[in-house]
Amino acid sequence: MAAAVSLAPVGPASAETLFSAMAQAYRANPNLNAERAGLRATDELVPQALSAWRPQVSASASAETSIQNSRPGGTRSLSGTDVGLTVQQSLFNGFRRVNGTKQAEAQVRAGRASLANSEQQILLQTVTSYMDVLQNAAIVRLRQQNIEVLQEQLRAARNRFEVGEVTRTDVAQAEARLRGAVSELNFAESNLMSARATYRQVVGSDPANLAPARPATGVPSSVDAALDRAYREHPAVVAAVYNEEAAAFAVNLAEGQLLPTVNLQGTVGYSTNPSFSVDSAASASASIQLNVPIYQGGGEYSAVRQAKEQRNQALLQIEAARLGVRADILSAWGVLEAATASIDSARAQVEAASIALTGVREEANVGQRTTLDVLNAEQELFDARVSLVVAERDQVVASYALISAMGRLSAHALQLAVDVYQPEVHYHQVRDKWIGLRTPSGQ
Repeated sequence: MAAAVSLAPVGPASAETLFSAMAQAYRANPNLNAERAGLRATDELVPQALSAWRPQVSASASAETSIQNSRPGGTRSLSGTDVGLTVQQSLFNGFRRVNGTKQAEAQVRAGRASLANSEQQILLQTVTSYMDVLQNAAIVRLRQQNIEVLQEQLRAARNRFEVGEVTRTDVAQAEARLRGAVSELNFAESNLMSARATYRQVVGSDPANLAPARPATGVPSSVDAALDRAYREHPAVVAAVYNEEAAAFAVNLAEGQLLPTVNLQGTVGYSTNPSFSVDSAASASASIQLNVPIYQGGGEYSAVRQAKEQRNQALLQIEAARLGVRADILSAWGVLEAATASIDSARAQVEAASIALTGVREEANVGQRTTLDVLNAEQELFDARVSLVVAERDQVVASYALISAMGRLSAHALQLAVDVYQPEVHYHQVRDKWIGLRTPSGQ
């Protein structure tokens, strides 16, 4: 117990690092991959909106048989077919095509920002679970060492009791402290098991030989600098801004329902045996159709009012996102400062407690201290070492939480050894597709 114990490496030199764990989570986390699939689905809103600019083509065909019974002339039968092709092109639809396209593009940009925010959350969860495993593993080691010390203390108390140097009370105190330490070890092992399960859930593999981690680099020099950057760049704020933009276009889209529409329609047809006197006939027509809505029950007016309230909601959500970012930054900043100060205090406490324990043991050997004094000194040293472990964990997690609150916790910013997901690739693959059922991945 005289050796300093903190979040030290346990395995060989090829231990897994925090950055490799984040890279693994970036590739394999199912929640993050689900968010990417959701964004690919959102990309399809743009080609759906662009489809309103394109013509609509439909074909029709029919066949019929008729029987005519007349006098004179008798009974005659006639079989004929009709085929036709209709092409319709919207010339004006109340600016709904323009606003619909802009709304879809804003929704895609909001989706990209939401994906970036989800990426930050997954990476921060990885850091937290990684450090939780290290912390709980270190605490388990400390408790195991503590049990070994208490077992030796109990053995020494029994030996001294046999020669009359201490009373049965001293033996009972040592035994009680040992039993309590065993119970606490069981609880610590349970916490470690839970931390390992969370790690697997986030990262996708079991933790093995985790190396110690350092606090994140790039921490700003002041809270104001962190807030200024977060207000401009945090994905949650960016997503809220684009959602408001999409809501504004939704208002224009709803108002377009009250405007006239103009369509151009062309039709060609061909018929065989259309009558008893005609063998075949071909036809072609073109028309421009104007539709002016006057009153359709009031539903369109309600839709406009609804869209305006939804835009007001989106505006308020921008402010809510900024307040959330501010709270996260202040919280992470406070935890980081407290953890950094606690590390220095805990190290000094460990050193002082080690010296005190040595002195108490020497005094106990000459009868100036009781067994309880020794047990208390050992407990103080143990508590100081646990405090150091917790402070080191909190410092690392808080530093990455602060980077995340600023909007800079990403695979690109961290330079993780992964192929960074590029959402623009899928977007451009589907944006101008006129036809096709298969996704770019072949599904």
